[in-house]
Amino acid sequence: MLRKISTFWLRYIHPRLAPLIATIGIVGLISCLLILFVLANLAEEVLEREAFAFDTTFLLWLHQFANPTLDNLMLAITSLGSSTTVVVVAALTLGTLWWRHYRVETYIFVLTCLGGLILNRGLKLFFSKPRPQLWTLLISEKSFSFPSGHALGSMVLYGFIAYILATHYRKFSQIIYTLAVILIVAIGTSRLYLGVHWPTDIIAGYGIGFLWLMICITMLKLQRLRQGQSLD
Repeated sequence: MLRKISTFWLRYIHPRLAPLIATIGIVGLISCLLILFVLANLAEEVLEREAFAFDTTFLLWLHQFANPTLDNLMLAITSLGSSTTVVVVAALTLGTLWWRHYRVETYIFVLTCLGGLILNRGLKLFFSKPRPQLWTLLISEKSFSFPSGHALGSMVLYGFIAYILATHYRKFSQIIYTLAVILIVAIGTSRLYLGVHWPTDIIAGYGIGFLWLMICITMLKLQRLRQGQSLD
């Protein structure tokens, strides 16, 4: 029996998993599976209209630190994930990639952005979760709450840009990834501070965005592999 299972694995499963493992790595694959597990549980609770106790508790705790200076700072940070800023950054990135003749990166970047947009809009409509209304808000949002579009979009957009920059400027890769993480976390935090999202919205946005980003980066790596380029 074990021999049959081993033969089946080596013949049918392993050849299909090998390229994926080679590009994303064991740690990356396990991370994606864990994120999928967390997202599945969150989605189930949201569909059942269950409330997360820590959502309200955390937002009210965070609101204690509100002051005019932080208000202005968070409004500035959240604008970095707004649709206007995202369109401008995406257009500049697209133009730069095309001008530098990075055709594969250009096509994958377009797919990455379009996929992120479709996921955001589609999932918001599917779950139709209301936004929090715990205090008088500084900004008005009309779309649904789950998942956070700012969290998902920033993860996809700035994450992909960071990956492209890090692959072309390897000496500065750690700095690039660190700055990208700080920016992405800051945007998500600003949405919580402003009270327009529940913590679970941000978690889901990051999780979905990360999974889609990994898929797109994997496609880019596989395409580079076919062209005889380095995977890193």
